[in-house]
Amino acid sequence: MSQPLESVHVRAPGKINVFLEVGQLGDDGYHDVASAYQAVSAYEDLWATPSDEITIAVSGSVDVSGVPRDDRNLAVRAARMLAAEIGYRGGVHLDIVKGVPVAGGMGGGSADAAAALVACDALWGAQLSHAELQALAARLGADVPFALLGGTAVGTGRGDELSPALARGRFDWVIVTNDHGLSTPACYRALDEYRERRAVDIGPPARTPSVDPDVLHALRAGDAGMLAAAARNDLQVAALHLRPDLVPVLEEGERNGALTGIVSGSGPTLAFLAKDAESAIELQIVLSASGHVAHHVHGPVPGARVVD
Repeated sequence: MSQPLESVHVRAPGKINVFLEVGQLGDDGYHDVASAYQAVSAYEDLWATPSDEITIAVSGSVDVSGVPRDDRNLAVRAARMLAAEIGYRGGVHLDIVKGVPVAGGMGGGSADAAAALVACDALWGAQLSHAELQALAARLGADVPFALLGGTAVGTGRGDELSPALARGRFDWVIVTNDHGLSTPACYRALDEYRERRAVDIGPPARTPSVDPDVLHALRAGDAGMLAAAARNDLQVAALHLRPDLVPVLEEGERNGALTGIVSGSGPTLAFLAKDAESAIELQIVLSASGHVAHHVHGPVPGARVVD
């Protein structure tokens, strides 16, 4: 180990699933998925400082009232896991400032866990390799490895089997947040129920989900219009069933210049893809004027990293 530091600041990004295909419900109660992730410029900032115990404080520009401050918090679990892995007997205080919507389908909790792994590794002088950190991240949750990796990637299996994907240029998004989160397990249950009801019409879900090649081609080309035509989220039908109030917001965004609007992950955050930065700013202004909480973000951006 190297000499421990006095304080470490790490920034980790939220994500948008620009494509999500959900496979059949497995015997273990889980679904295989195929997703194209893009890390975007909505960030979680975490400061790690030495302490006798593992403690946490949470604040931010989003509603953090529902964020646990105990071992249910992924960042706390990440710190404990890393300490056990390297045999570290001390503690850490984690101070998190959240900028990613809570329970919004953008992986904010996973970003916190990734940030905690990177910060504690640096604070404690562990010097684990990226591969070792990725292995720990995969034990914490499906989205944590991508929050470490950042950029654009394809995720398969539970979403944690990652392959970096080439994405040229910049993609501009407007995200519309919502104060009332959606449960990811509830969305998956609703999707299973929908598929069962509509089995005759829609047929069985994929045994082995895969990302549409048109999505990968659009990302490689840096073509927002092409990506808009190929973007898809299988959980969207479930999220909109549970939250029908999101439907008119999607329609409003698309009426006002968005190339497409999709539910981000399991929702309820909505992501509108714009032609360029100027178009995104115009859309953000229109949606904000309508009373929505709208933010302009862009991707891809790097994964969890130490901020000097």
